[in-house]
Parts: sequence; structure tokens; C-alpha cells
Amino acid sequence: MSVEIRSLGPADAGAFQALRLRGLRECPTAFASSYEEEYGNELAVVAERLVEGPNHAILGAFDGSTLIGVVGLQRERPTKLAHKAHLWGMYVAPEFRRKGVGRRLVEQALKRASAMDGVRQVNLSGNANNPAAIALYEALGFRSFGVERGFILVDGVLHDEMHMAAATAVSAGQA
Repeated sequence: MSVEIRSLGPADAGAFQALRLRGLRECPTAFASSYEEEYGNELAVVAERLVEGPNHAILGAFDGSTLIGVVGLQRERPTKLAHKAHLWGMYVAPEFRRKGVGRRLVEQALKRASAMDGVRQVNLSGNANNPAAIALYEALGFRSFGVERGFILVDGVLHDEMHMAAATAVSAGQA
């Protein structure tokens, strides 16, 4: 399997929306948003979200022309927080998991964060009951800095969220 990782753009709106909705339906405890909230989004709105900027990007993993994984990166907006970026929306289609796709997506997101002038830290949040995701993030340098109890309520069940952070290559002196 040859996987290409690249920034998504407006032309990828249909594929992104389909994969995002699949993730929201299959893994509802992994996302703060819900399938019902995003199902009706018009493709023009999704396309606008995919316009890359200097402080944000959505990366996609492709197996040939098929989008199989995504992850978003967003720099914090307030000036006093602009040294941090947030990784969000990580999802890899189940049939492509445990093949290094998630690792490559997060590695590319960390490289992008390191290239953002002044970004020293990348934060993420993930379901505390997802050991595979936590192990991946820890293997890439993320460390937990807390657990938020009862972060989301899905089908009447509360789920805890683990908050994690990693230094960028720039702040670790590797740039």
C-alpha cells in the first residue's frame, strides 16, 4: 500500500465530508461534533473549511485516489496562546488502521506545526478509553497533562477525555 499525505483543498470537499461523516457515525465518542450536526453541511461550506492558511490545515491520507484518513491542525488565535496549535479531527478508516497511516498523519501535522513561526507546542484531546490512539500519540512524543471527567455525553453515557501535549521540533531545539 502506497499512501500519500497532503493538504486537503476545496476540491476534496466531497471526499472529506464523506470520510468525516463516516468517522462521526462509527466513532461517536471520538469527536465533540456529531453526525447529526454535520450531516446537513453544504459542500460549499465544507470546501471553505478546507482552504489552507498559514495557521491551519487539514491533512489527508490517500490510498491512490481514495481518502482514507484525516487530521486537522489549528494554531490558537489569541496572541498569548499563539505559541500553541491544536490537533483535531483525527480519523483513519478502520480497514486502514494499524498500517502506519495515523502515525504518518500525526507526523506530518507535527512538521506543519514546527513550520509555523513561533509554535512551540501541539495539544490534542482524545477519548481516555482509546488505548490505541493514546499509545500512538505517546509514541510521537505527546504526554498527558490531565483527564477531563465526563467530557462528552453520548447516548446517555459520559466519556472522559485525555488532554495531551507535545513540544514541536523548534521548541525541542531540533530545527
